[in-house]
Amino acid sequence: MSKGISIFVTGGTFDKEYDEIHGKLYFKETHLQEILNLGRCTIPVNIITLMMIDSLQMTAGHRNRIMQSCLQCPDNRIIITHGTDTMVETGRVLAEAGIEKTIVLTGAMIPYKFGSSDGLFNMGCALSFVQTLPVGVYITMNGRYFLWDNVRKNRQSGIFETIN
Repeated sequence: MSKGISIFVTGGTFDKEYDEIHGKLYFKETHLQEILNLGRCTIPVNIITLMMIDSLQMTAGHRNRIMQSCLQCPDNRIIITHGTDTMVETGRVLAEAGIEKTIVLTGAMIPYKFGSSDGLFNMGCALSFVQTLPVGVYITMNGRYFLWDNVRKNRQSGIFETIN
């Protein structure tokens, strides 16, 4: 198994853009390479776009595709960009699959293209945590990492917090 890092793109707020004419958010392409370049990242990574959807539209089939991609990935460290609303559900699917890799899910509360996004910071944290945490499934947001089953999105404060 390779000690490299793969990043799976699934969409979420991280990659949304704003359609000024219709006043809606939409997906065009991932901004991940731009984010890594802006952060002056020197870590070699493999970027694979699996899908570009809002996590509220994610189905069991989408989660199965993410899980299968993690199982088949030759790298033992994986980051998944994901919508914040259903990260925990995807984390559950990955954990139940018993994948012997370090998997970190991350996202953003504000789209990268808005200029004030937390996505750049969250990706930097994900890159650090995926290199240092043991095998398992984690979520990283707001500068912290959480075990997939001990975190929730606090919709009032807009941050992720531990449950226990």
